Amino acid sequence: MTSDAFSTAVLDWFDQNGRHDLPWQAHKSSYHTWISEIMLQQTQVATVIPYFERFIARFPDVETLAAAETDEVLHLWTGLGYYARARNLHKAAGIVAREFDGCFPQSVEGLEALPGIGRSTAGAILSISTGQRAAILDGNVKRVLARFYALEGWTGSTAVMQELWLHAERNTPWQRVGDYTQAMMDLGATLCRRSKPECGRCPLQTDCAAHAQGRTGELPAPRPKKVLPVRQTLMLMVRNEAGEILLQQRPPTGLWGGLWSLPQATDLRDAEAETGLALDLDSARVLAPLRHTFSHFHLDITPVLVRPGDADAVMEGAPRLWYNIQRPASVGLAAPVKRLLAVCQTC
Repeated sequence: MTSDAFSTAVLDWFDQNGRHDLPWQAHKSSYHTWISEIMLQQTQVATVIPYFERFIARFPDVETLAAAETDEVLHLWTGLGYYARARNLHKAAGIVAREFDGCFPQSVEGLEALPGIGRSTAGAILSISTGQRAAILDGNVKRVLARFYALEGWTGSTAVMQELWLHAERNTPWQRVGDYTQAMMDLGATLCRRSKPECGRCPLQTDCAAHAQGRTGELPAPRPKKVLPVRQTLMLMVRNEAGEILLQQRPPTGLWGGLWSLPQATDLRDAEAETGLALDLDSARVLAPLRHTFSHFHLDITPVLVRPGDADAVMEGAPRLWYNIQRPASVGLAAPVKRLLAVCQTC
């Protein structure tokens, strides 16, 4: 199949079966496309839609986002995970507002220079919002191309990535490039799924090498498995007489950077020394453990409900606040902390 035949088949399918009513398609600006593409990284469309709508309602343009407090941005991101995306989004908005007068760069290279934007995201922003010819290679497109050409190996490896980019560039048409970009993402998300692909409805079926070889179940090859290490921590749920829970802000970089979390300790006996808090350790009550899995390790959390030893004591170190569960502050919360706070309402 020639590159022209490939793109024509995909576009014909998109006209009849593609998604045309997603909220970020209503106004195809660089800003809306950028926000949606960052949110869609490692997150499904159905999950992203309400987050996108709330985010745009609060930050309708890049200048408003740039002027916002980081806490508010992280608060609206709470639940989407991978919080570095939100921090980079905020940083990039500041750069665009200050250095580019609110206008996004109009080249792949210019967009890639902004925090959190890679080659594929840059291509999506340009092709969808401006119609410029630029290729994309997100997870859905990788899967479509890896199966169509029966590429061996994990799609995240350097050699396979290089080959995938060659195919992506060659098949991207000169006309209707924005529709083609959306079509390829839709094709991977709705038909050429990781499991149980619907090959019978695919416009590329007749020339798909993986389908012809009966290998759609094994291609693309999965990421090589690795055993994730397990780390342990105590999360101290310090609750005062008003029922408020003590939170502290994480450092701006690293795990849960900039988010609000529960104080942590490795051993309850050393909790006061580690956290700098005065605690009534005799009141400590261990709650049900919780496992939170990151991409590179498991974190086993033991929550401990405890009263402060001296409510009037001056607390030093990281910024802290008393969090009212009934009237929650608009701050970004680490995902397991949000779950534990919900549990604490009944404990």
